[in-house]
Amino acid sequence: MILVFCELKEGKIRKASLEALSEARRLTSDPVGALFVGASTAGAEEAAAYGADFILKAENPALAAYSSDLYARTLAQAVKTKGATILLGAATPMGKDVLPRVAARLDAGYAAEVTGLSLKDGKLQAERPVYACKAFATVDFPSAIQVVSTRPNVFTATPNAKAGTVETLAVEATDFKAVVKEILAKAGGKQDLTEADVIVSGGRGMKDGENFKILEALAEALGGVVGASRAAVDAGWGIPHSAQVGQTGKVVSPTLYIACGISGAIQHVAGMSGSKVIVAINKDPEAPIFKLATYGIVGDLFEIVPALTQAIKASK
Repeated sequence: MILVFCELKEGKIRKASLEALSEARRLTSDPVGALFVGASTAGAEEAAAYGADFILKAENPALAAYSSDLYARTLAQAVKTKGATILLGAATPMGKDVLPRVAARLDAGYAAEVTGLSLKDGKLQAERPVYACKAFATVDFPSAIQVVSTRPNVFTATPNAKAGTVETLAVEATDFKAVVKEILAKAGGKQDLTEADVIVSGGRGMKDGENFKILEALAEALGGVVGASRAAVDAGWGIPHSAQVGQTGKVVSPTLYIACGISGAIQHVAGMSGSKVIVAINKDPEAPIFKLATYGIVGDLFEIVPALTQAIKASK
């Protein structure tokens, strides 16, 4: 049995969680369950539409705010209660934090940010990038229970309607090591980089933070979001760290990644090499990014990007 930890955002299942749920459904004809954790959980109908045979709801006032300790306990309890042998979840910030803790509690093998999954003799095999995405390793699990986080935007969320029977998990909410009293979040509205289908990123070649406005215009025309290299973030141009793509930033796998004025340092490549289509715009024909790019444009990005934005708007 496979259990999938599903995260909610504004009452709807996160796209990355739907991808994990769809992959679980593809892997097996055995029961697949969607696990929701919170003070008030929703998403049952959506989970059923994407392949959940049953929905397990862990509702408790103590779960109103995310707590790594309490959520890890709850997920481990759910796996034991249902007798699941595989726990999947998306490699979101929450998934990256809680899933290794769950694996430790269950004495289970753990594979992070996998890009491929298969079953062999009833045991899970996972493919994941290693050496800054220069190679891929296939790993298996000697443990009875296997825990995996799936990289967002790699797997396809595919509707596959199932029964979606709703069950309740009684949460053992006592003896906390820590309790979250309040979460202070910046006003958002923009799509998270890790879930975006289109990312337009700028590097040192942008020369100044004000110049990122031309990238914002292109991203808006394409229905995407703006990212940045570490060099741009560290330059003091006012680019937030939340926009940083790379080994010390966010690892992304969009359908389209446009790199503007980015040379292609190893640290940055490690964060975006999983993109399906990469377009590089750089005035240096010897820039390493061109070796990775699907399409390359050698020239002045301050002329090319606005012209590209205009052409996209005209085509619409």
